[in-house]
Amino acid sequence: MCGINGFVSRKYSGEEKTAVIRRMNAALAHRGPDNDGVWNDHLVCLGHRRLSIIDLSAESNQPFFSNDRRYVIVYNGELYNYKELKLELQRASQGSADVPYFFKTASDTEVVLAAYLRWGNKCLDYFNGMYAFAIYDTQENKLTLGRDRIGVKPLYYYYGDEGLIFSSEVRAILRSGIKKFTLNKEVIGEYAMYQTVFAPNTIIKGIKMLMPGHLAEYENGEATVTAYYSLAKISASSKDMSYQQVCHKVNELLTHSVQQRLVADVPFGAFLSGGIDSSAVVGLMSKVSSEKVQTFNISFDESEFSESKYAQLIAKKFNTNHHEIKLTPEDFLKQLPEALSAIDHPSGDGPNTYIVSKATKNAGITMALSGIGGDELFAGYDVFKRMAELQKKSWINAVPGFAKKAAAFAIRQQKRSVSGNKIAELLSQPKINFNSAYPLNRSLFTKKELEGLFRNAKPFEQIEKIMRGIPQIEDHLLSAVSVAEINTYLQNTLLRDADQMSMAVALEVREPFLDYRLIDFVLGVNDEFKFPHTPKKLLTDSLKDLLPSEIVNRPKMGFTLPWQYWLKNELKSFCEKNLKEFAQYDFCLKTEVENLWLRFLSNDKTVTWSRVWHLVVLNNWLKENNIES
Repeated sequence: MCGINGFVSRKYSGEEKTAVIRRMNAALAHRGPDNDGVWNDHLVCLGHRRLSIIDLSAESNQPFFSNDRRYVIVYNGELYNYKELKLELQRASQGSADVPYFFKTASDTEVVLAAYLRWGNKCLDYFNGMYAFAIYDTQENKLTLGRDRIGVKPLYYYYGDEGLIFSSEVRAILRSGIKKFTLNKEVIGEYAMYQTVFAPNTIIKGIKMLMPGHLAEYENGEATVTAYYSLAKISASSKDMSYQQVCHKVNELLTHSVQQRLVADVPFGAFLSGGIDSSAVVGLMSKVSSEKVQTFNISFDESEFSESKYAQLIAKKFNTNHHEIKLTPEDFLKQLPEALSAIDHPSGDGPNTYIVSKATKNAGITMALSGIGGDELFAGYDVFKRMAELQKKSWINAVPGFAKKAAAFAIRQQKRSVSGNKIAELLSQPKINFNSAYPLNRSLFTKKELEGLFRNAKPFEQIEKIMRGIPQIEDHLLSAVSVAEINTYLQNTLLRDADQMSMAVALEVREPFLDYRLIDFVLGVNDEFKFPHTPKKLLTDSLKDLLPSEIVNRPKMGFTLPWQYWLKNELKSFCEKNLKEFAQYDFCLKTEVENLWLRFLSNDKTVTWSRVWHLVVLNNWLKENNIES
């Protein structure tokens, strides 16, 4: 797990490019405290910051060269099937011209490079892991960039007159010094609506993110981007299987996924909230690991937010070495400045992950497993129920438009709440279906509310494009919702935050639920086997007696901090100051943005904490990074 940088340019001298990469490497020091590497030739300069997880020796430092020194790689991530691939690459394929690769290290980095030498771009089809890499061919002067299927590891780039520059973090590109970067005003509406910016765009104009499951090639000043994997290819993989057979397959795939993710040469542990997903991961870790599992949980004085009793139950059942981190508002306030400073790309959810990551790292752990992805894959969120219920109410589209508008008006008047406003807006849609309802379900504001806060807001362009790419297959509505969840909230909020906040303290996080083989299989399971009438029934049935009933049947809480209280008390002055500054931007309707904060303070039910906090975070991030509009 590391940070990678690169700069390809004919405009800059080798010395100048090296200076650029050294600045970028310095900006990524937190991601890789174990080594700082730079390599340069006449056209390209590559940089690497290393966090050693597999093969801790100096021989595995990067940039790393092939045996003939024609190819050089910088790589961030973990290849979970690297041992199997290494065996394949050490022997020649019978009846072909392939020759064995002679390995000089025990690292997965060398396996990635050797696989590229054997199979070219097709090597990505063989990989199972989380990764972002760059391989440069010194003979052909060609750069190849690749990113993992689900988008666990980030890869940002800027492509312009200066050349091509890429990095694991946006801020490293900002600190490169090649140009003055500015705010991407086109995505402000999207950020306000979804507390993030959907890839390939970012909050910075001109800086893009390589999409998950894609590779890019840069040669002779031209860049081409192609997809090698897509979640849109849902196939009915289990149509001839019984429910018991499906459960057995899920158990097998998830167990193997956990087992593969325990390969490390450093101490490891797991985040344990006490929910179904993290409990399942900890249970399977205890089952397949020869070592006692270390678990970490955050607890609060505010009992309604604390899940500690459930985490303790799981820790006791599996005899883990459990660490409970007690958090008070005062503790959080002390860490908030560093948590906000750790944000690479703004979102409203990152500090949560920072707190638990820092505590885990301070306990001597360098790698931790997480339950991220379980809700998206096994229909754990309320949005799955809402979409299933909506499908049963297709008759609404036969109701005359004037009647729907009248109903919408009545709901707005009688039910002043977030849900009431969303229902009213949905009824105002020309056609009510999955494609029109899902973007509204995940939004923080209605379109009408957003237009009252920002000028020229374009909140739906990218999410509507994502929706058009999701297949609509009979008996697979929940799989379509899963794809929508993975392509929006998971990839652009949860995974981005998990990476930037854990790597801010040099902690690697692995997500067993995001093994692509498990995802492909579960997406192919019919709705009848995973309909959300009980919490993640397919998952809990697949694990049989692994999880106690107290965990399976407990109310869903989610991992959150008591923001509603804090924003009105300990964080009040900080929020007020940032919102007043944010309201000064020319794309804001100043009075309405300021009024949003006043409505929150007066307990307006249509303004929850999440509708103001992410704007506070954005303004603070823009100031810290000296970004102008």
